[in-house]
This record gives sequence, C-alpha cells and structure tokens, in this order.
Amino acid sequence: MNDKTYNVLFLCTGNSARSIMAEAMLNATGGGRFCTYSAGSHPTGIVHPYALEQISSIGYPLHNLRSKSWDEFAGPAAPHMDFVITVCDKAAGEQCPVWPGQPITAHWSFEDPALVHGTDAEIRHAFAKVCKEIKIRLDLFQSLPIEKLEKLALKRELDQIGSSKP
Repeated sequence: MNDKTYNVLFLCTGNSARSIMAEAMLNATGGGRFCTYSAGSHPTGIVHPYALEQISSIGYPLHNLRSKSWDEFAGPAAPHMDFVITVCDKAAGEQCPVWPGQPITAHWSFEDPALVHGTDAEIRHAFAKVCKEIKIRLDLFQSLPIEKLEKLALKRELDQIGSSKP
C-alpha cells in the first residue's frame, strides 16, 4: 500500500468558481490521497457566491477557500505539485509559471458558469451543471490506481533524466 499524498493544483483565470469547486471536491473526497489547491492567473479576490452555494449544497466544507494568485505556488517555498490541471480554456492558453518539481499537467475544459446571465435559477443551474461535470472528472481521476500514478511520476523523472546533458 502506498501512503503518498499527491499535491494537485487546479488553475483558472479568476479562481472564483471552477477551480475552487474542484479544489473543495477533491479535498473532501480524496480520502487523504490528495492535497488540493486552486489558483488563478488573474484572481478576482473573491469566491463566487454561487460556487460556495453549490459546494455547500453537496455537503463539502467551505473552510480555507479563497481566490488566490498562481504566483503563490510558483516560488521555491511552495509545495511541489504532482499534478497541475487547468479548468478553463483561457488559463490553458496563458503562459504559466514554471512549476517546481515538473508536475504532470492536464487541461479539463469547463464552461464558465460565472459568465451566465439570467435568472437566479438559470445561474444556479449553470453552476450545478459545471459542478457535476467536475465531479465526474474527479471521480475518474481518483479511480486511477496508485500504481499508475507512480508510473506517471516515474516517467516524468525518467524524461527529466533523459533531457539532461551528460
């Protein structure tokens, strides 16, 4: 049995909705396998109230959720990430910092529910839809066997060794 805890960083532009929901859900359901964070390239400074409402409505804790810059995770004192996952197309297209430890990166595209205009019911529906989509991806991610995660980490290290000059 492997007791490694994997650090996961979810990135979005504003870090107010999608990345926050992903952080809250994976921290709540990861069973100690994951230590999850979120950040944005241009954080809004607030967590969207409908994101908080959605997280709370499905029973996940709201403590420690805040909108923050990805710069917090790019410095030498930052925790080394094993996975960095962008959850919006805009952030995926931006020039990201160089992450310490060379984490495995991925892009999961979700529509931005914060851009939906309409009635409260329509906006809530957009947040619920995206929250459900994120949960499906997180369930798939969590179902990966630890051995495969270790192989991916090993491949990363081997690629790093292979790219260094003798």
